[in-house]
Amino acid sequence: LQVPWMGVVAMAFAAFRNLYGVFWPAFRDTFAGAELVSACAQLRRDAETAVEALNPPSVLTRLETFGYAPREIAQIRDMIEVFSHGNFPYCFMATLMRLLLEGHELENRAPPRPSAGRHAPPVEVPFLLIEEHHADQPTRDIYADIRARLGLPFVNTDYRALSRWPSCFALLWGDLRGHVATPPYEEIVARLHAAFVEASLALPNPHAVSAAALRAAARRDGALEEILDVVRLFQWLLPGLITNIAFFRAQLRP
Repeated sequence: LQVPWMGVVAMAFAAFRNLYGVFWPAFRDTFAGAELVSACAQLRRDAETAVEALNPPSVLTRLETFGYAPREIAQIRDMIEVFSHGNFPYCFMATLMRLLLEGHELENRAPPRPSAGRHAPPVEVPFLLIEEHHADQPTRDIYADIRARLGLPFVNTDYRALSRWPSCFALLWGDLRGHVATPPYEEIVARLHAAFVEASLALPNPHAVSAAALRAAARRDGALEEILDVVRLFQWLLPGLITNIAFFRAQLRP
């Protein structure tokens, strides 16, 4: 995946040891393949183009008023770039798993084409997460607002990383929050969700893993419907997270 963090989605899936033990070895090469890398790049372009319809306001002048130096703003951009890249393969992970667990078959049995070189941003970006029990009250209030508005039981890694710059994150979220759940926002998220499903169905399944095999592995971990609920949660939330990060990126555009 070429990401510097273990996504919550991957950690949640890894808790289902039999399921993950079948899924990851079967698709490891797919995630390193040119087809998935290309699909991630295309969907990223689509998402970043789509959020322009929401007219993200620039935060640069406001950050400069707060005293942010160019180097600090560049660090925030670098952090957003990490998530702008990394959320896409994680969303494919959730989408592939959901499709198979729901009984869909992945018919492309061709081996993935090798991906040439590195396609991710540098991993040297400092990765400091502001956990809720370490945050000040204004940041905790934002976390609570994020959970309430997005309907999430937790605060994603992306938001906890950007809270390293609390006054900046307050601006970013403050400009975005009013768009959440509006028809234009929901249309962007729905289109992105559908695009992930369409692209996932075309990805290589070189080990010919069937829906039945993955469902059988899941049943060894617990009730299939309960596991599907977890998988669907992540597959539902990640297109929205991608949309939000694209909005933040546009707010910081030079």
